[in-house]
Amino acid sequence: VQLQASGGGLVQPGGSLRLSCAASGSTLEDYLCIGWFRQAPGKEREGVSCIRRNNGRIYYADSVMGRFTISSDLAKNTVYLQMNSLKPEDTAVYYCTAGPYNKYEMNDYYGMDYWGKGTQVTVSS
Repeated sequence: VQLQASGGGLVQPGGSLRLSCAASGSTLEDYLCIGWFRQAPGKEREGVSCIRRNNGRIYYADSVMGRFTISSDLAKNTVYLQMNSLKPEDTAVYYCTAGPYNKYEMNDYYGMDYWGKGTQVTVSS
C-alpha cells in the first residue's frame, strides 16, 4: 500500500488548507484508521486525526478539535483533512498514515501499519 499526501503550503493565521491522502496498491484492511500525524520543529510527532474504515469512527487531538475536519471518499480511497482557523502552532510536517485507532491517541507514529511522505504546512503572516 502506498499513501500519497498532498495539499500543504503557506497560509496566514486564521486561514484554511485541505490536505489529501490517497491510498493505492493493495486494499487497506478495514480495521485501519487512516489519517495524519504531524511533527513541528523540535517537537515529538503528534497524532492529529484519523477516520476508521469499517465504522467511520473519528479521532481528533485536543489541539485541533473544532478547527479540523476529517472525511473520506471510499470510492477514491482518499481521506481529506480540512484545516480551518489555522494557528502558527499548526506549522509542521504532516504525514499521512494508516494504523490502529488507539495508536493515534497514544501518538505512536511507529505503531502505524503504513506511512506516506510528509507535506509541509506553514502558518505565518
